[in-house]
Amino acid sequence: MRKIALHFLSLAGLLLLLGWPAQATSLDSAPDALTARQQAIVTISALTAKGDLPRLHKALGDGLAAGLTVNEEKEVLVHLYAYCGFPRSLNGLNTLIKVLAERKANGITDVMGKEASPITSTAPKYERGKKNLETLTGKPETGPKTGYAALSPEIEVFLKEHLFADLFERDVLTFTERELVTIAALVSLGGVEPMLQSHLGIGLHLGLTPTQLRQLLQVEETSIGKKEADAGRAVLTKVLETSKQSGAPMQK
Repeated sequence: MRKIALHFLSLAGLLLLLGWPAQATSLDSAPDALTARQQAIVTISALTAKGDLPRLHKALGDGLAAGLTVNEEKEVLVHLYAYCGFPRSLNGLNTLIKVLAERKANGITDVMGKEASPITSTAPKYERGKKNLETLTGKPETGPKTGYAALSPEIEVFLKEHLFADLFERDVLTFTERELVTIAALVSLGGVEPMLQSHLGIGLHLGLTPTQLRQLLQVEETSIGKKEADAGRAVLTKVLETSKQSGAPMQK
């Protein structure tokens, strides 16, 4: 009986080795897999939104090792305040300060990277934000205001002028990288499925593939948990089905 039990345990271990990790390896080795740098952005964003500072501390160090510059990590944390609030963003920035001090004490010199270029456009911020949003979604911003924009015109102005002009115009991160930040944070937060659905659609429009978005959720499962990742997978399935029905071009 003992030999049978040991044989069963060995078989179970083998199945585990050939199961989920094999799926993870398959996604990691796909031609359009997220880079180590992109995966670091996802992990940092998810942990910041969750408020898990001990694990964020490690993720920030891993991100620097993966090729992110100090200014890129800082930009991720600044961008996040628009989605998970100043408390989470400021906690993240203070954690980055600690990480950099520790690395400097250990003789590690991190690359600061480029700072955001000055904005030279003289166009009104609202119009610039509107144009950026149209680029993100691929849809013109026309017609009468509806929903929250009709109920609260001021917040619609805040979104256009601040989020989509002040933040998205900063060139430290690309639009695609900012969407990785945003999607990762929304999955981590949970309970914001309509917004997550919109940003997954934006990600696809900007060129992120279904494989990359599935891998993002795999990274979320590792860093945050299966519950949040599965909720994100349900939304992604809906987005992909909608895209397929609409006939929108989409990479596999």
